[in-house]
Amino acid sequence: MSLFFYSYSLKRKDCDIIRERRVYCSQSTAPAWPGTAIPEPSDLKAWDGPKPICVLGSTGSIGTSLILKFTLNIVAEFPDRFKVVGLAAGSNVTLLADQIKTFKPQLVALKNESLIDELKEALADVEHKPEIIPGEQGVIEVARHPDAATVVTGIVGCAGLKPTVAAIEAGKNIALANKETMIAGGPFILPLSHKHNIKILPADSEHSAIFQGLPKGALRKILLTGSGGAFREWPAEKMKDIKVADALKHPIWSLGRKITIDSATLFNKGLEVIEAHYLFGAEYDDIEIVIHPQSIIHSMVETQDSSVIAQLGLPDMRLPLLYTLSWPERIYCSEITWPRLDLSKYGSLTFQAPDNKKFPSLNLCYAAGRAGGTMTGVLSAANEKAVEMFVEEKICYLDIFKVVELTCQEHQNELIASPSLEEIIHYDQWARKYAATLQKASSV
Repeated sequence: MSLFFYSYSLKRKDCDIIRERRVYCSQSTAPAWPGTAIPEPSDLKAWDGPKPICVLGSTGSIGTSLILKFTLNIVAEFPDRFKVVGLAAGSNVTLLADQIKTFKPQLVALKNESLIDELKEALADVEHKPEIIPGEQGVIEVARHPDAATVVTGIVGCAGLKPTVAAIEAGKNIALANKETMIAGGPFILPLSHKHNIKILPADSEHSAIFQGLPKGALRKILLTGSGGAFREWPAEKMKDIKVADALKHPIWSLGRKITIDSATLFNKGLEVIEAHYLFGAEYDDIEIVIHPQSIIHSMVETQDSSVIAQLGLPDMRLPLLYTLSWPERIYCSEITWPRLDLSKYGSLTFQAPDNKKFPSLNLCYAAGRAGGTMTGVLSAANEKAVEMFVEEKICYLDIFKVVELTCQEHQNELIASPSLEEIIHYDQWARKYAATLQKASSV
């Protein structure tokens, strides 16, 4: 398999910098955090009582349900620090009703309009009933709730882009709990966030680690760590025999099915490279992946004088979520519910370079990132569809890489460097449909 950026010159609309084998376009989009994580005066507390937050996608789906569950658990554990003023869900009425009873939000959205009566019936005995707005408009209204200081964006895929845009336009800081906001939407979302002077705070462990170690104006290189996934030690010749059950055995983390398979292909790490580029403004040549099987160091930054700053912690998704919600403050945590890191129990921490031949996902992600524009969203959408087909046993494990490569290759002539929100969503849908045509192993 020849990766698409080795065989083609990537041409893109409204970009005139084209180089042989690889393409670098001038970066017109300022990063979310341009070399500093120091709070401004406007980031300090500007509300009375607990910090008001809204949660988009509160009932979750495979891949985000744990993140959103932990978010609400944090609110429940620290009621003097946080309160939920808005919840937006898809169709899980039972869970949403329980969340409403527990957190007493002012505003609730249920995207599936046909289930509104069922939700109202489930809340019949609730004394203080929230306002309920159905459909996508309801989700948007929750996103721009006037009292919210931060909006947790947990709606999967490009479906979460419009509510995220609404939150940004309403001046809400974003607790980033879905990748598509940056990977697909970065070229549109970042200029919008700068226009409205809001902060995008990363909730995953790797980007939170970079954010926590980002010294003012000193960033030279990002060292993005990863466990290596289920097949880190597998010989290349065995990769063709991988089954779904094999790919779902993550060595460290307890994750949803999609994220676990992305870890097994290392697409998760490649997508995180793209996200890091948009969040922190590092060039792709200055973002390095390091395999760290123990998952204690969550990522590192190298400074201009070659010092390396690492953020360490137990493999616990709650920690970056807590910091995302509390920033710029830190909250004292009980040792009973938040175990502390004891390095003496680990003995040693090890590191190795990723195997790009076994995991062509990494080269694909770097190539798509360098192409920029709509290419990164196409890559993400194609990967999501390919994983779905793999789980349904319509393609083999190795075909995941081929499906993504061929979809990106097909998109080259249509690539748009500075897409509108509608163009981002259009090419997301196009990529899924095109990838679906590549179902048979013989066709890819």
